[in-house]
Amino acid sequence: MAERNVLGGDLQPCGTEPMTGFYRDGYCSCGSEDVGLHAVCAVVTEDFLRHQRTVGNDLSTPRPEYGFLGLAPGDRWCVVASRWLEAFEDGLAPPVVLASTNARALEIVPLAHLEQHSVDVPGDPSSLL
Repeated sequence: MAERNVLGGDLQPCGTEPMTGFYRDGYCSCGSEDVGLHAVCAVVTEDFLRHQRTVGNDLSTPRPEYGFLGLAPGDRWCVVASRWLEAFEDGLAPPVVLASTNARALEIVPLAHLEQHSVDVPGDPSSLL
């Protein structure tokens, strides 16, 4: 059975440049192995990346030993739901692509919070910075 998004439809791809998702397949799929729940498809911003560094989750620094090149503002990334909620509570939540956000995010994040930050990603995501 296909995974669902927070809107009730089929889960859409989040991003492939860089390749995102717990399974690195471009989707915010959440299988039983994903204990962190990488469910929220976010368009990361500089504020969000800075916030994550301050809470011990450095998403900017490349980690080649894990095949991770580091994120830059405008990248689409499957964010751990609790990390997104933490940023939301601190006033620094990045935009969210609802069609690409796994319905399992709703186990942690209220839909209203996600909707408040929903965005259709423009062709040039730098406009979101």
